[in-house]
Amino acid sequence: MPARIRLQRHGRKGRPYFHIVVADQRSKRDGRFIEKLGSYNPTTNPATIDLDFDRSVHWVSVGAQPSDTARAILSYKGVLMKEHLMRGVKKGAMTEEQMEAKFNKWMEQKSSIIDAKVTDLAKKQADEEKARLAAEKEKNDARAAAIAEANKPEEVEENSAEESTAEVVEEAVTEAAEAALEKTEEAVEAVEEKKNENANAKEKEENVKKSVNAKEESAKEREEKES
Repeated sequence: MPARIRLQRHGRKGRPYFHIVVADQRSKRDGRFIEKLGSYNPTTNPATIDLDFDRSVHWVSVGAQPSDTARAILSYKGVLMKEHLMRGVKKGAMTEEQMEAKFNKWMEQKSSIIDAKVTDLAKKQADEEKARLAAEKEKNDARAAAIAEANKPEEVEENSAEESTAEVVEEAVTEAAEAALEKTEEAVEAVEEKKNENANAKEKEENVKKSVNAKEESAKEREEKES
């Protein structure tokens, strides 16, 4: 039975993940499978791969043919390298100890490359986040400056309104004081006028008395002359 190592798609639209399976190459892509070897999630960075290493080496060694994507995954995880070294042991080119030493050395080099990639990605993400925060801060500063600039005329208008109110109050107080002073002056004038009227009346009365006395004296003198 021709066996093939391939991916079965799962997950929703835009967020896929895959099962790594061994299946009859004549079956449908997402149909029945012989054995599940692991899972692959390409939506993370770097991609997340969970693989049964020993069973994957077994199926490759017995002739299961991986698809292009599955081959890349198996190569990335060292399955193909291990199967290649095992064939060397079978041919007598090396001992199992030598094979394990070579494989462990290869895995260390692979791990250092992966760690360097992860570090670079983390640094890149940190730089992008720093740049984003700086841009956001600059945008917020510009917005705050614009708001402060927009509020300046309102403050001037408020000051103008306060000054206008103070002027109106001062004018009202001045007008009230002038009106009170004017009323006081009118009252004083009325009193003075009344005094003048009283003085004129008294003077007229005295003149009348003098005239009456003069007439009485004249009449008395005429009587004396006639007698």
